[in-house]
Formats: sequence, C-alpha cells, structure tokens
Amino acid sequence: MSYEQADIFITGVIYLGAIFVLLMLGKLVYDKRHPGFVLKDELFERDNFALSLAVVGYYLGLVFALGGVLAGEGVDLTTDLIDIFLYGGLAIVLINISSILNDKIILPQFRNEKEIIEDRNAGAGAVEAGNHIANGLIISGVLNGENVDLWVVLAFWSLGQLALILGGIVYNRLSSFNLHAEIEKDNVAVGVAFAGVLIGLGNLVRFSVRGDFINWQSSLTDFIFFLIMGLVLLPGVRMLTDKMLVPGARLTDEMVHQEHPNVGAGVLEAASYLAASMLIGWAMF
Repeated sequence: MSYEQADIFITGVIYLGAIFVLLMLGKLVYDKRHPGFVLKDELFERDNFALSLAVVGYYLGLVFALGGVLAGEGVDLTTDLIDIFLYGGLAIVLINISSILNDKIILPQFRNEKEIIEDRNAGAGAVEAGNHIANGLIISGVLNGENVDLWVVLAFWSLGQLALILGGIVYNRLSSFNLHAEIEKDNVAVGVAFAGVLIGLGNLVRFSVRGDFINWQSSLTDFIFFLIMGLVLLPGVRMLTDKMLVPGARLTDEMVHQEHPNVGAGVLEAASYLAASMLIGWAMF
C-alpha cells in the first residue's frame, strides 16, 4: 500500500467514525422524542414489526442524509470533520422535525406513535419509514454540492416538505379510497404504496437540488419543474402500472376491495413510483 493509499484509508476510517458517532446521536434523539416506549423492548420483546419498519426508515434516512455530507468535495481533515458534525447534526434535527410534520400535516387524523406502538399498525410504520427516507434523500441532494450554506439547506428542505405535503394531498384526491381511513384500519398495502409516493417525490427533489448552488433563480426553477413533473406523473405512473405490469387486475381492488389487502400490490405500486422518479431524474436532469 502506497503512502497516498494509506492516507486515503485512514482518512476514510476517521470519516466513518464520525458518521457512526452521528448515528448514535440520532438514536439518542429518537429515544428522547419517544419517551413512551423503550425501543429495545418493542423490537425484541414485543416483536413490533410496525416499529421496526419506522426505525429502519429512520436510519436509512439518516444514512442518505449523512451520505450527502460525505459526498461533497473535501478541503482538509479538520474542516471536513467540522462540516460533517455541523451538517450531520442539522440532518438529524431536520429528519426528526419532518417526522412531526408527517404526524401533524400529512397524516393528521391520528397519532403515528399510537398507531405504531399500541396498535402495531405496519401501514403507519411504512408511511413513517417512507417519510424518513424521503427526507434523507432531500437532505442528501441539498448537501451534495458546492456553495451550500445553512440557509440554502433550510430553504430547500422546507420546500421539500411542501412537496411531500402536496404529494399526500394529490394522492388522496386521486385515490378512490380514503388514505387516512385505510391506514388507520391497518391496511399495510396502502401504507406501503403511499410510502412509495413519498420516497419517489423525495427522490425527485433530490435530483432538483443536487449539485453546486449557483443562484436562487436557477435552483428554484429546477425545483418547481421537478415538483410539477412528480405531481403530474403520479396518476400516469399509477395508470401505467395497472395497464402494463398487471393487465387484467387493478391495484386499488387488490389493496382495498378485498378481505385481506394484497401487500404485494402495494409493494408493486411503491416500486413503480420510485422507478419513475429515477427515470425522470436521469432523463431530464
């Protein structure tokens, strides 16, 4: 191993150590935000699958967000570590705030914690996971570039929340069922499908804000373009999934209009939104 390779390896280990510290900090914040239950007991004593979905989404969201911190151009070890802890700490705060917004605005008709802990509602757990992952993608996109400061991060994260809220409204309006009612009935299929909507929109926002920050006009134009594309294509993606991938069947009937909702249909719909967001981003950015 050459000196340069050894230096890269040691630096990488230091960066990974810093990320591990931030993940532990993220766990502490999560525990402080949920004093009503002990995470270890819920996961390994009560085997709470709904909570496991939410927690996995939380950590994936953090990993995506922290990956955005690492992906930027390095300056020197000290400066990079300062940026990692500064923006990594901010990412933890923003992902936890987004969880509150999800509870209060996107799914306001019930409390997520009650659904996940008391009712073990895996549909609600899937939605919370989707919200965490979507926000991790948004933060990753904002942090992945040059000339990014605190106000840029906060501005585009806030716009990302608007995109997720609008996505929830549009999805509920376009669906022939009541999103809140189905999730409250422990409909895992609908929860998984809606999680896919959130992740797909979060991914589109990531495409729209990633890269170097040049000016507000250019960045806002990209954001608005991708947001409109996402909201307009939601019904189109759903229709194409019905017609092309599952001819002769309807996803809504599989997820809602039968005694036992078809979770596989929900997974298929969620995957179609994520796939569409990737293709749109690659083709148009």
